[in-house]
Amino acid sequence: MIEFEKYQGTGNDFVLIDDRKSLHNFSVDMIKRLCDRHFGIGADGIILLREHNHHDFEMLYYNADGLPGSMCGNGGRCAVAYAHKLGLISNKASFSAFDGAHRAIIKSTDPYIVSLQMNDVSEIESNDGYFFLNTGSPHYVSFGNNVRSKDVVGEGRKIRYNKRFEKDGTNVNFVEPFNDDLFIRTYERGVEGETLSCGTGVTASVIAASAAGIISNNSCLVETLGGKLMVNFNKNGNTFSDIWLEGAADFVFSGKLL
Repeated sequence: MIEFEKYQGTGNDFVLIDDRKSLHNFSVDMIKRLCDRHFGIGADGIILLREHNHHDFEMLYYNADGLPGSMCGNGGRCAVAYAHKLGLISNKASFSAFDGAHRAIIKSTDPYIVSLQMNDVSEIESNDGYFFLNTGSPHYVSFGNNVRSKDVVGEGRKIRYNKRFEKDGTNVNFVEPFNDDLFIRTYERGVEGETLSCGTGVTASVIAASAAGIISNNSCLVETLGGKLMVNFNKNGNTFSDIWLEGAADFVFSGKLL
């Protein structure tokens, strides 16, 4: 029997499991089955919390396709809320993830509001019609109008599988600026469809918008289909540092795998 809890961060949902004793080794098929929204629990991914010698915990993330994923910003925020509920941390945390170490601050617990520090970004590829950068996961960012009516799955899948990105794939973000804020929809590799929110995608889109001069502040409110997130950062030339992704991380339900 395995106990789990489900959390969601602006609609990006995850099954979280306390695996500090490293007892669980899920197969690809089992992860796919657990994430299935008709025959399983239903989630965009699975997160295992493991012990770590130098941090409060290690976050192991698996996409809904059953394969190990890269960094997940909303998943990281949910993992911090779960770690707090388990008593592993107080209001601050450091943890290890796919892309290295991260810090986090819990701003409140009812509801959980978690601010997660993302890694610095200094390499931003600017192309005709899009930006490409890595915020723990690779992201294609395109700016335009009428994003709410866009065929995100159809257009996103074409980009994710085109020759430019065929080796490793990419997440695809369609971004519509309004005032100094952004509205974002994301096609996520590993889920192979649109998610209601993507933390690394939100982060990448804000950084790309700043690099392009679309936003002028070092703080940006982002609206996704699943809710709102805030990204704060420092900018020095082409280098972005002290990047923080902040938003809600909500407990949904708990259960047992028999």
